[in-house]
Amino acid sequence: MQTALAPEFAGTDAGREAEAILRKCVHCGFCTATCPTYQLLGDELDGPRGRIYLIKQVLEGETPTRTTQLHLDRCLTCRNCETTCPSGVRYGHLVDIGRQIVEAKVPRPPAEARTRRLLKKGLTSPLFGPAMRLGQSVRGWLPVALQAKVPERRGAGAWPRRTHPRKVLLLEGCVQPAMAPNINAATARVLDAAGIECVLARGQGCCGAVKFHLADGAGGLAQMRANIDAWWPHIERGAAHGGVEAIVINASGCGAMVKDYGHLLRHEPRYAGRAEKVSALARDLSELLPDIAAALAGRVRPTAEVLAWHPPCTLQHGQQLRGGVEQHLGALGFKLQPAAQEPHLCCGSAGTYSVLQPALATQLRDRKLGHLLGERAADRPAAVLSANIGCITHLQSGTELPVRHWVELLDEALSASK
Repeated sequence: MQTALAPEFAGTDAGREAEAILRKCVHCGFCTATCPTYQLLGDELDGPRGRIYLIKQVLEGETPTRTTQLHLDRCLTCRNCETTCPSGVRYGHLVDIGRQIVEAKVPRPPAEARTRRLLKKGLTSPLFGPAMRLGQSVRGWLPVALQAKVPERRGAGAWPRRTHPRKVLLLEGCVQPAMAPNINAATARVLDAAGIECVLARGQGCCGAVKFHLADGAGGLAQMRANIDAWWPHIERGAAHGGVEAIVINASGCGAMVKDYGHLLRHEPRYAGRAEKVSALARDLSELLPDIAAALAGRVRPTAEVLAWHPPCTLQHGQQLRGGVEQHLGALGFKLQPAAQEPHLCCGSAGTYSVLQPALATQLRDRKLGHLLGERAADRPAAVLSANIGCITHLQSGTELPVRHWVELLDEALSASK
């Protein structure tokens, strides 16, 4: 695609990156076939090709409008289009650039701006945990729509105390410790059983995805730098000298972001090298499953029931990790069943999307659950498994069946064998 950047963007880092991405797009339209919002709305501007064209117009000097902003807002950033694209267009990076430019040029209505500020500050605040616990204590009196965002309180169980020569950093996340504390504890217990110790670095926080994808690039980058500073002493020491061999992330949305640190901080002399190292060490928890499955063979007692498996977009498209969970949990005796149709499509969670675009998010959630659960009650799975706190919470709001992280089921099967 030919481009002619406006003077305000020509020569800038964002302009150069956007132009390189745009030039790869041949406007073939393959991406529209796998875009969730295009399938729901049928509007070219609510598909990747149309949004690419809108961003190109803005970069070439056209004034963006609220309509431009709306079409970019409706993008889930599921990156399914990247998996489909034959030309290797890095659409996720382009839409982040486009959103930040449009956000600076198009004022939002006051109520909408307040909601976005609340999400950026509230979800990543130290006060989120106490607020969530308060909400859980009065959950039965909350409006139904709000109850869907406040999961019932569950215990986390004991954190393992053994030490091991193999050590990994574990990213705790910003909302997960309050919303589903058992996911981190189960991760630590499973890794401990496999001979791997989880280390929690003091000072780590949100991975930066919430702010960055809400067009607050500066805020997101600041959180990335803070994490690098917290992790670096453990990384610098080296695995051979008591340091860590990897940074393990059990929320696939966070994993996709941490693996992008090297790209996003590449122009900062102080952080570029460290960010590149962090991205190289980042591992989704499922990437440790070969070691885990080998260590736990014969030591787990899996449920005999069928479990529906929902791979988050950030796992299968953002990180390009497919099949690992099914393969290795299957080897341990679990029966995982993917969606009968459209396993590649987004469930509608997409970070803060389910709050900001509730109508579209609900349609996608119900569509996904329909494919996961099937039409006949006799064929229904015992539970739905996923790998991202946002997807788990969003899907749970639409079904009475339990929706869990796969590591929680593995942890329970390990405990049952004892």
